[in-house]
Amino acid sequence: MGTPPFAADILGELLKNGYNIISVFTQPDKKIGRKREISFSPVKKMALDNKIKVFQPDSLKDEEAAVNIREINPDLIVVAAYGKILPQEILEIPKFGCLNVHASLLPKFRGASPIQNAILAGEKETGVTLMLMSEKMDDGDILKQKSIQISDMDTTETLTKKLSCLGAKILVENIPQWLSGEIKPEKQNEKSASYCHPIKRENGLVDWKKTAREIFNQWRAFQPWPEVYAVVKLKNDTRRIKLVEIEIDPAAPSGAKPGKVIEYNHKYAVQTGKGVVFLKKVQLEGKKAVGIDDFQRGYPDFTMAG
Repeated sequence: MGTPPFAADILGELLKNGYNIISVFTQPDKKIGRKREISFSPVKKMALDNKIKVFQPDSLKDEEAAVNIREINPDLIVVAAYGKILPQEILEIPKFGCLNVHASLLPKFRGASPIQNAILAGEKETGVTLMLMSEKMDDGDILKQKSIQISDMDTTETLTKKLSCLGAKILVENIPQWLSGEIKPEKQNEKSASYCHPIKRENGLVDWKKTAREIFNQWRAFQPWPEVYAVVKLKNDTRRIKLVEIEIDPAAPSGAKPGKVIEYNHKYAVQTGKGVVFLKKVQLEGKKAVGIDDFQRGYPDFTMAG
């Protein structure tokens, strides 16, 4: 059970290691783009390529989903970034339970966006948890954990790939021990639990009162989606501008008002609550992405709103 590339990498590793995947559950197809074309999830694409039966229920809470799973009669269910809560009725079906590959060091960052939130929080370390699922969100017993370092230049895209590879490795290494009863599950420390919500497009709006480091972490966390944007004033017009490429100087003097466009060290920058953000490449809504010098020549008096 899974949906995005993170889950597809894990499915691929299971197939590579000879596990008999008898079916795949993934989110319903979506319509994307202006043409509203149907898009399959990465997990569905991989399942179809490997001739695996695919189920895409709108919900797992209705009886049909449970009936289908009972008919499949799996020994084990593996869940990775599926996007749906499994009710107790389904959790009890497989002989060896339901294992979840979660992209954080639980109980930290339970929920739908652990990778983004680790970067947003400025964490230097994260990891993967292999856990036995329960009906509550990400609070099941831990079977195995492994940590990795987060580099200063990691984005959600790069970190997701690292964590999916790590998660796939941990899963295939530990399934045999789980099936043989060699692994003893450990309870999570509820006092240390933290939660993160799904990321929305509006989360990409920059607040210039934050520090340059916080804004850079936001930029890193929201690559490739939803990206970060600001509101720019162009004469009498106000429009969104995407910050495609940025750099920061977190220690630059905070002499100007947050949001003010300044020239600092011969570069265009925006003053923040602490430090400056250098604008390297931007994209005005409805336009192509351009370097900041080209943008400034077209809009010499641009300023940031809010």
